[in-house]
Amino acid sequence: VFPDWSLEQIVDKLHSYGYVGLEPRIGWRHAAGIEPDISAARRKEIRSLFERENLQICCIATGARLATADPSELDKHLAEARSAIDLAADLAVPFVRTFGGPRGKGDLRGIVRHTASAYSRLLEQAHARGVTLLMETHDEWCVSAQVRAVVELVDSPRLKVLWDIMHPQRFMERPEETMRNIGEMTAHLHAHDGRYDAGAQRITTVPMGEGIIDHATPLRLLQAAGFDGFFSVEVIHRPGTEHDADGALANYAREFKKIMAGLAAS
Repeated sequence: VFPDWSLEQIVDKLHSYGYVGLEPRIGWRHAAGIEPDISAARRKEIRSLFERENLQICCIATGARLATADPSELDKHLAEARSAIDLAADLAVPFVRTFGGPRGKGDLRGIVRHTASAYSRLLEQAHARGVTLLMETHDEWCVSAQVRAVVELVDSPRLKVLWDIMHPQRFMERPEETMRNIGEMTAHLHAHDGRYDAGAQRITTVPMGEGIIDHATPLRLLQAAGFDGFFSVEVIHRPGTEHDADGALANYAREFKKIMAGLAAS
């Protein structure tokens, strides 16, 4: 949302709009400077800042893609995930976001086994550092049953699901179906709204409440199941581009509170 803000600016704005956490995206060199190559001293400073401000870094978002078929490319993604696990542990962050990513060719069952095997290579480190990996419903893994298949095969408390609310709906899943498939595995949420303009073949991101994505039903179902994780705003602004970070923060805070007030009243 705010790639050009310093960490101090971010903390101030989180308080201003009523947010309680931050999910930094590593690898894109955002101005906040939360990256795997920061020093041990800087990690301590950042951790102390968030503790002092009563905020939490709730998840480290990586670009690691664990379904990658090429062994040398997969090793690079595993290395990214490993560095993120260590960063998360040092910052007292419970989760590291990963993708399945491109699946390549072959039978889906074989692809699921390969992807599960890649995740399994990270489990010892994740367990030792007290960090949980998240596989997101995203890219070629938007269908929740397929994500569930990977997580079930890995069969570890150190691999959970990040339910990106938009993407299963793009693939014609009703939230009730997604909830049945991955609800009990879900540890974190991504939120962004979108709509298909006339003649468009791809969804366009729009302010929350102006699109077609149903956020209220997943929140209602998860709340009823006892979910107490984060509803994380994923509105992607590229560093150095013109964008309205304040507007996005205000919009999502307002619409989220509206949904939760409606759930409380029902």
